[in-house]
Amino acid sequence: MNYPSLEACLIDLEKNGQLIRIKEEVDPYLEMAAIHLRVYEAKGPALLFENVKGSKFRAASNIFGTLERSKFIFRDTIASVQQLIELKNDPIKAIKSPLQNASAALAALKALPLKNPWTKPVMYEEINISDLPLIQHWPMDGGAFVTLPQVYTEDIDQPGIMKSNLGMYRIQLNGNNYIKDKEIGLHYQLHRGIGVHQTKANAKGLPLKVSCFVGGPPSHTLSAVMPLPEGISEMTFAGVLGGRRFRYTYEDGYCISTDADFVITGEVFPGENKPEGPFGDHLGYYSLQHDFPLMKVHKVYAKKDAIWSFTVVGRPPQEDTSFGELIHEITGAAIPQEVPGLKEVHAVDAAGVHPLLLAVGSERYTPYTPTKQPAELLTIANHVLGTGQLSLAKFLFIAADDTNQLKAHHVFNFMKYVLERINLQRDIHFYTNTTIDTLDYSGTGLNSGSKVVLAAYGEPIRELAIEVPSVLNGLVQFENPKIVMPGVIALKTKPFADYATVKEEMKMLNYQLHEAVGQLKGIAIIVVCDDAEFVAANMRNYLWVTYTRCNPSHDMHGIKESVVNKHWGCEGPLVIDARIKPHHAPPVEKDPAVEKRIDRIFAKGGSLQNIA
Repeated sequence: MNYPSLEACLIDLEKNGQLIRIKEEVDPYLEMAAIHLRVYEAKGPALLFENVKGSKFRAASNIFGTLERSKFIFRDTIASVQQLIELKNDPIKAIKSPLQNASAALAALKALPLKNPWTKPVMYEEINISDLPLIQHWPMDGGAFVTLPQVYTEDIDQPGIMKSNLGMYRIQLNGNNYIKDKEIGLHYQLHRGIGVHQTKANAKGLPLKVSCFVGGPPSHTLSAVMPLPEGISEMTFAGVLGGRRFRYTYEDGYCISTDADFVITGEVFPGENKPEGPFGDHLGYYSLQHDFPLMKVHKVYAKKDAIWSFTVVGRPPQEDTSFGELIHEITGAAIPQEVPGLKEVHAVDAAGVHPLLLAVGSERYTPYTPTKQPAELLTIANHVLGTGQLSLAKFLFIAADDTNQLKAHHVFNFMKYVLERINLQRDIHFYTNTTIDTLDYSGTGLNSGSKVVLAAYGEPIRELAIEVPSVLNGLVQFENPKIVMPGVIALKTKPFADYATVKEEMKMLNYQLHEAVGQLKGIAIIVVCDDAEFVAANMRNYLWVTYTRCNPSHDMHGIKESVVNKHWGCEGPLVIDARIKPHHAPPVEKDPAVEKRIDRIFAKGGSLQNIA
């Protein structure tokens, strides 16, 4: 359906049994987030909180909680969007088949934003930041945050909506040293369009005007997180996906999304930052407090009976997982078109997205040679690590498959395929002292760390072990070996102390296994960890612990490792130190007292009594 508002979408979901209203008063401090998390875990419906303590406004969450519900919301437009993206990648197709692609052309008419519409619902009233539902999600959060913001900025050199940027950059509404109702925090990470806009404004010594839209048609929310192909505007995409032109106006020099439920306007001045955070983030850890841009609030608008939309992030999977799945459905074919030879990529949600990227590429460089080894894959890997948000990948596993059966989204099978084929002395390539994701605290500092590419191609060179080799039993200081998956072992050891101690620990492990490399042929990776039982319990635990807690240049070792002409490799298994380090951010954890308090909502007679 072509929803004109968030409320229209929620009414439609309710009619189709996909939304429940919560009538009890609920505290925005921890309780609302806890309810959301419990419902999401039960694969439950969207939620409409009708009685938010301390605010006259309603709030909605879990709108995109399942892929099925997300596809239902965009059921009338998703095929047209996929067709338009396909035509952008292959415009000749439109010429060859004009009738078959006529619907895409009609859908494209919705792409042009509509300026100064007759009605401007969002400007119904002016309010203060403190009037909003100030939702704090996790106990250690620095305050209340906007978690589904649509942050709009324009290029100061090329003003106007067609050169603008719409992104989902979290907003801290209160706490820390922010002046109540006057200042809020604006957090954005690397490779975001807003950074380019702020850089240009700073160069001219001028403030950057920022508009933060909340709510509105669901297509606006999704557009703010879409990694769109070059040349496609978020606002035009919102129009096509929503089947309704993006409506906007200007007030006091700020762009206003007239269909939004709320709009916060303000300015970011050059060099003015304040501490933002902590915030329980989508890697499953807190992003800690750091200086980020300060937004000085100009005005806050709300439509009549406005609804505040929010989500809760934490250890994946969470609602943003459905965003990722839907994005893949819509644009899955677009990214390979940007990188020659690339067939498929998959940012692994269980590992927090950016820490682990799996890719399927091609090997066409030397078809005349009988020996198969990564060649074109390494070129593709370099291209991937230089492309948009893909460049935030920390571990890139890339493989080629002549049968075209390998799928990056089948994580277990993909990892097994790579581990059977990877030459650990030849096929591991490090990028040291580089930039990594802002939210990843495994590195040496904010945005600083390392990356690694693990490439595999050719026939299997090892049969992966499915039982623990006897040589790993009875090791000194390393205990409780557990099979995680074929070819991967988890080993428990004492807590991380410092890197000088690690050096000695790895010497000890090498000493004990140096002569037993022959008995470890079926093991490709040993994960040294704090809790081997936890890591080996399931793939989700393995992916989360191993790839979020490792800085490749510092925390990857090997049995019988060596450096030849500056290239690192190992004869025996690769060793990944996935212990928690002192510089890591703490993991997010639920508050038992809050969990007990919200039981009333799920008890007999409560709004959510039928939700597990």
